[in-house]
Formats: sequence, C-alpha cells, structure tokens
Amino acid sequence: MIVVAVGLFLLTLLFIIWQPEGLQIGTTAVIGALLAIMLRVVSIDDVVTVIDIVWDATLAFIGIILLSMVLDEIGFFEWAAIKMAKLSGGSGNKMFVYILILGALVAAFFANDGAALILTPILLAKMKYLKMNPVAIFAFLMAGGFIGDSASNPFVISNLTNIVTAGYFDIGFVTYAKHMFLPNLLSIVASIAVLWLYFRKEIPLKVDVNLLPEPASVIKSPIMFKISWFFLALLMTGYFIGEEYHLPVSLFALGGALIFLAIAAYFKATKPVETIITAPWQIVWFSIGLYVVVYGLKNAGLTDEIASWIELLQKQGETVAIIGTGFLSGIISAIMNNLPTIMIMDIAIDKVGYVGNEALAYANILGANLGPKMTPIGSLATLLWLHVLAQKGVKIGWGEYMKVGLVITPPVLFVALLGLC
Repeated sequence: MIVVAVGLFLLTLLFIIWQPEGLQIGTTAVIGALLAIMLRVVSIDDVVTVIDIVWDATLAFIGIILLSMVLDEIGFFEWAAIKMAKLSGGSGNKMFVYILILGALVAAFFANDGAALILTPILLAKMKYLKMNPVAIFAFLMAGGFIGDSASNPFVISNLTNIVTAGYFDIGFVTYAKHMFLPNLLSIVASIAVLWLYFRKEIPLKVDVNLLPEPASVIKSPIMFKISWFFLALLMTGYFIGEEYHLPVSLFALGGALIFLAIAAYFKATKPVETIITAPWQIVWFSIGLYVVVYGLKNAGLTDEIASWIELLQKQGETVAIIGTGFLSGIISAIMNNLPTIMIMDIAIDKVGYVGNEALAYANILGANLGPKMTPIGSLATLLWLHVLAQKGVKIGWGEYMKVGLVITPPVLFVALLGLC
C-alpha cells in the first residue's frame, strides 16, 4: 500500500514538472487521481472527503482569479505598477522596495497565484521598457516571485492554503486576520530586508522612470477603474461580515467576481465569455487531483507519522513546537508541493489536537506559504511564475533558482514564525 501510494505520488509529481508533449499540470493531476482510485490507494469515500475539504478553497480561488483577470483587463495592475515605479523618483533601491510592497498588496488581496499570473508579465514588460540589464531584471523578478508567496498570509483569501486550513478548522475571517497580522508583517519586512541584502549589487542606482508612460494613460476603462475601488472595499467588508454568519468565503469571492464581471460587461470593459474561457482552469483540476493523490499518502500512514513528529516537538515547549511545525511544513512543501502538504499537515495537527494548539495551524500555513520558495516545485504560484516567464522568453533553471531560494527562505520563515510565539 505505502509503496504504491508513494510511487504514484512521485510519478504524478514527475509528470507535473516535466509536462511532456505539452501535458498540462491539471490534466496530469486528474490522471493521477483516477489511477489512485483504480489502484485502490484511495476510495470514492476518500474523494468525497477531499472535495469536502477543498471545495470552498477551490471556488474561492476561481473567484479571485476571475476578479484579477477583469481588473487586469481594465489596466488596474499596470496602473499600480507604473505608479509605484514613478514614486521611486528614479532610485533603483526605492523602486525595488516599492515593487515588493506592491507584490505584497497584490498577494494579500488577490492571492499569490494572482500575483504570479497577473503582476509578473507586467513587471517584466516595464523593466524591459526601462532598459534594465538582464542581471537587474533577474533580481527584480526573483524578488517579486518570492514576495508573492511570503506575503500571502494576512487574509484567508490570500492563498489557497489559507482557505483550506481555515475551512478545515473552522477559522473565521476576522479571527484568522488577527492571528496572522504580526507574522505577515514580520514576513514582509524580513523578505524586503533579506532580498535587498542578497540582490543589492544587482539593483541599479538610478532608473529613468520618465521612459514609462503616465499611470492614467494605461487605464482602459476609467469608469470601471473608479468602480473597482468601491467594489473591492465592499468585497472586503463582505468577507468580514461573512464570519459573523458563518458563510463560506467562496460565496463572496466567487459571487463578487461574477457580479464584477457582469458590471464590466455592462460597461463593455471586458468580454465575459472570453474571460471565463481563458481563466486558468487547469489550476482547479491540479489542486483537486493532487489532493486526491496525496490523500493516498495519508491512508498509507504519513499523517500518523507526522503527528508523532509534532508531538515530539511539543515536548520541547510551545516555541519549539511552533517553529518546528513551521519548518516541518516548509520542508515537506518544498519537496512535495505546498497544496498537498497543507492538507496532510492539517490532518496531522487535528490528530494531535487542534484545541489548545491553534498556533500550530497558523505555523503550518506560514511553513506551507514560505517554505516552498526553497525549490521550483514547492508552490503552484512558483510553477505558474516560471511558466509565465518561460512564455516571455525568460528561462530560470533549477540550480539558478535554488541558489537563491535556499539562502533567503529559512531566515524569513524563522522571523515570521516568531510572530506566533
């Protein structure tokens, strides 16, 4: 049983990374899930259990991506990127910091995957527009890719892992935000500091921001641009109200996105059918399929083993348990991707006992959001980020990536986890 479960997972992961003949990651994950059922690694009841765990996260994610796509079409993110660049006044160091702050904001409100899909191509285009050399472009891209995950902690909607854990342990939107405010703030500050120290020699001292167009000139629908600010504020209010009435986060994320899409269609700012068709549906199949495959590892005893490790950490004291759980989650995420890791770790923490150990659930989230930055396969956002860059002609090899990821990730994760202690 355990040999088959591990073998199937590794084979699925191999094809996700390799993508032979253009085989997309979602298709691979679904094939892996079907094989898991056929080989009796998981049962139909297990599939139902997985869907029960991830349905809210998946629907919410679809909503967040659709909302991001519409905002992108009206020029919202391009306006923000140019605005941040202009605010730097031509200072390369200020621009580096401001772009990271923008990445943190996008990750917070539109999820890390939204930052990878939407913001990355915009930043790449603007850096080429500014005539930056390849070394400087690499520094900005790596930093932007890192902040997308490291700052995806403040709200339930900021990452799929957050939604899954909040749903699993029934953590409300407000409760979650209160617990993660300090850890996320520390994560952002530490990320900016570590990234700047690592790339300081590659950051240009001066950048001619006058080469960029005026921010207002890239807005394709002024009326939708104005409406979007009001709508986003209303949507955030809805998330907070939702906790009071125990409403699923997907009700607001997906429901809000569909309403916003309808408004945009009314003002002819988007083509709704085209937007829906071109949405990254492969990500949905990827998350559900991979969760099913990994549930086979749970059946093979992986969660019991992890639960025993967490219990050993608890015997060393609360601080060691929190930091140890965070790094355990981070290392496993880096090896087998953070989406399956978050579910496996949630189940293990539940076995240990969630009540009285609530900080461990948040430590798991921080580990699953930050830890995967050590490897290219650690998070879906990184896979998307690399795919987007490859489409734009920018190739980043595994060695090149891990040389950076293995150095900058551990200290940032450690500082973020201190916020829970």
